[in-house]
Amino acid sequence: MTYVVTDECVKCKYTDCVEVCPVDCFYEGELMLVINPDECIDCGVCVPECPIDAIKEESPDLIKWVEINKELSAKWPNITVKKLPLPDAENYKYEKNKFEKYIL
Repeated sequence: MTYVVTDECVKCKYTDCVEVCPVDCFYEGELMLVINPDECIDCGVCVPECPIDAIKEESPDLIKWVEINKELSAKWPNITVKKLPLPDAENYKYEKNKFEKYIL
């Protein structure tokens, strides 16, 4: 099993998770982060670091997110250092279906 970044990250992009990752498997897009599922070692240390619960363990209902994370991590640059979240992250924290609205 792997961990994936889900919809909650979109328009927030908190990066607390990237500094604790022992294998540097996070990748950064303009509006969110993703995890390369082939690089993730399933340690889970990133999960408690995410202030908006955007990182989830792979499960049958998250297969879509595994594919999204895999596809985007191949296109986006690796991130290993914490940065500030997006300036208006607090405004988007609880919005639903952000990926379809802002990324697609």
